[in-house]
Amino acid sequence: MRLLPDILHARAANQPDDRAYVFLDDRGAESEALTYGELYSRAVGVAAYLRGRCEPGDRVILMFPPGLDFVVAYFGCLYAHVIAVPVSPPRNNRIQHATHNIIADCDPAIVLTSIDDIDRGATVDPEQCDAASVAFLQYTSGSTSAPKGVIVSHGNLAANQEQIQRAMGHDEKSTFVGWAPLFHDQGLIGNVLQPMHLGATSYLMSPGVFIRRPLLWLSAISKYRAHSSGGPNFAFDACVAHAQRVDLPALDLSSWRVAFDGAEPIRPDSLRRFAETFAPFGFDPNALYPCYGLAEATLFVSGSRKGRGPRYLEADSDELSRGHIVLGRGRKLVGSGIPEADIRIVDPQTRAPSEPNRIGEIWVAGPQVARGYWNGRNPDAFDDGYLHTGDLGAVIDDELYVVGRLKDQIIIRGRNFYPHDIELTAQSTHPAVRPGGCAAFAVPGVDTDRLVVIVEIREALPDIAGAIRAAIVREHEIAVADLVLSAPGRLQKTSSGKMMRAVAKKQYLEGGFDADREKSRV
Repeated sequence: MRLLPDILHARAANQPDDRAYVFLDDRGAESEALTYGELYSRAVGVAAYLRGRCEPGDRVILMFPPGLDFVVAYFGCLYAHVIAVPVSPPRNNRIQHATHNIIADCDPAIVLTSIDDIDRGATVDPEQCDAASVAFLQYTSGSTSAPKGVIVSHGNLAANQEQIQRAMGHDEKSTFVGWAPLFHDQGLIGNVLQPMHLGATSYLMSPGVFIRRPLLWLSAISKYRAHSSGGPNFAFDACVAHAQRVDLPALDLSSWRVAFDGAEPIRPDSLRRFAETFAPFGFDPNALYPCYGLAEATLFVSGSRKGRGPRYLEADSDELSRGHIVLGRGRKLVGSGIPEADIRIVDPQTRAPSEPNRIGEIWVAGPQVARGYWNGRNPDAFDDGYLHTGDLGAVIDDELYVVGRLKDQIIIRGRNFYPHDIELTAQSTHPAVRPGGCAAFAVPGVDTDRLVVIVEIREALPDIAGAIRAAIVREHEIAVADLVLSAPGRLQKTSSGKMMRAVAKKQYLEGGFDADREKSRV
């Protein structure tokens, strides 16, 4: 098993002048670059600095703006045998509430925000890392609870890098382009550490630049002939939306062999629209690569196969609401690929294996699964030798289908509903609804739970509420008990863009939504 500190050391010795990472500015021009030799030299300089101020095993917060200094600091932590803790940088000169919670939980010895003043001439002789030793803490996004620090070992990282390479068909010529935040597992492990594992080059850009100019991402893929790049589902929607509003740049996407889509529910229509929009620019629909993973499994659990394209399954809506996946009409599911782990589908109540085609909680075991959470939080999640993911799904014909989150599931009168399905219906109903600005959840009622839907709207129009209610009844055969039309920005999301439904529910129950409210009882 090759550990990442050893890999960088070897690459610095054998290919010191090869470019490891290049950072692109808000116009797509190269603003900074690191060769393997430069990265190693600067990383051991950071390690020397940290060894003079920390004990092995101390936690070090990495709070960096987008750029390559984060990469240097991260490897410096590995060589110093301290535990890196990546966090989101301040926004509008404010540190987020989640970051305050992370700092309180991990009790860091140092907070690094810059390495400009660290002596680049300093050096240290790196000691060998043990596969079982802790590499870093990857804090969860906090979409359903407060962020928890996943204890990721050097062995977890090495195992997952090998799994990603195998599942995506990577080699040293597989150029990457990425924009995901480097403090997020997809950005760090997928776009930084996987290229290091391979000896490939990764071109990185700021997530803020992507949000403002999504097509710059595709231009970078075209320019640098990227093999692998991707992001959450909303990234593919954003590219299509911008392509409809602006003149498209000259693009050649024929080199893009792995267009991974993960980290949030994957929409069949999103994949279809993206493929149709960019096929004239050389994009191969079979490059679309749905995948599934989570921080507790380092990153990657399952994925399609290179050149295979997505797998779809048309499920009967009534059976789906009863917890079964049966072929029929109603909801089109996207497979999240073939597992690179030992997966069980388990009844969350009895912990017994689910019957075939029965939806259950996804349990994962394998060398990429972390040992637990920092400070021993939530030990039951790693019970019975398996990671209890809290995600719901089923394995059909060796393909994993993920349908929702256990904590987010809505159960009304014995029927199961998945909030992202209801949210998608609401979002698709009216152009005034803000994309990604919907939250659906259940609250206690007199004799059964009641469905509440919060919808952010760009402008108040008289037909919005009725259209949303009618669409939800038509698509899901359930009435909305309370529909709240809210101003944009009222719904909170995690740093990776996931809807914080638990926070929205708490706000709602505390009367926190004071925008126009339109109610009806069911």
